[in-house]
Amino acid sequence: MSIGIKRKTVKVFKYNPEWKNEYLKEKNTLKDALKNYDVDIQHVGSTSIVGCKAKPIIDIAIGVSNLEYGKRLIPILQKIGYHYDGRNDFGVRYFLKKCENDIETYFIHIEDKNSRIWQHHILFRDYMNLNPDEVIKYSDLKENLAQKFCDDRKSYTKAKEAYIEKIIDKAFKKFDVKPKGKNYIM
Repeated sequence: MSIGIKRKTVKVFKYNPEWKNEYLKEKNTLKDALKNYDVDIQHVGSTSIVGCKAKPIIDIAIGVSNLEYGKRLIPILQKIGYHYDGRNDFGVRYFLKKCENDIETYFIHIEDKNSRIWQHHILFRDYMNLNPDEVIKYSDLKENLAQKFCDDRKSYTKAKEAYIEKIIDKAFKKFDVKPKGKNYIM
């Protein structure tokens, strides 16, 4: 398997095209488990950006009509191996992860499709995939931060926020879209 990293640690790897295949396999599992629900399943995060260095954890956003509807998905996802504890929801999503022997492989973000967090995930991915120069800059930043915060994922994530905000601002302009909902950084 080309994915997985020890919980709470940070290590970035060179882009691996297998990440897309891992996403597609998991998407099929999710589609089957959620076949009776109206969901939009998207590959997001750094593993969805061609050429980007990343932690080898596949981020998947599941778009729903509202968070109350999305809450119904949690028990179904738990039955297929996802863990949910509510600590990383921040009132704007439901966050679940798949983990085997302390190795995290998949993160799921259940998000309202009319929210800014959903919009940010999609805009960031799409903008980065159209701008290889930014992918190089972001990869370099991630590599430097991974060395600095190898055992502190929270600080690593926080240190990327300014760059991500800058890219999302550029994406709003490039794609000529208006922000939805309340502000939230991924």
